[in-house]
Amino acid sequence: MERAARLRKGTEFDNAYSKGIVVGGPLLVVRHSPNGLNTTRWGFAIGKRLAKHATDRNRTKRRVRACAEQLPVILGIDIIVTARNGAIEAHYVDLCRALERTMRRAHLLQAPPEA
Repeated sequence: MERAARLRKGTEFDNAYSKGIVVGGPLLVVRHSPNGLNTTRWGFAIGKRLAKHATDRNRTKRRVRACAEQLPVILGIDIIVTARNGAIEAHYVDLCRALERTMRRAHLLQAPPEA
């Protein structure tokens, strides 16, 4: 994921947390808020309570990020994906399904082109 498509500063996370809309699922929670830009920016949060080892948290973050890159998300939104219990042990396919389902419930995916 390129640098412009990531939330990097604490204030960017704080704005999305305070002003964002929350949509939860069994494995992941998605917070989103408009950013006024022409890009969608992503942030990923995996708490220490879920996994004590940084390697486990980072692996889960990479897996969720890879799932996020495949989704056709609308532009101009800051999105923070937070893992819940079970996300560390979940299979990659289950994480992708959970993220897509949660993003669809939040109305953040682009409509498929009509034939």
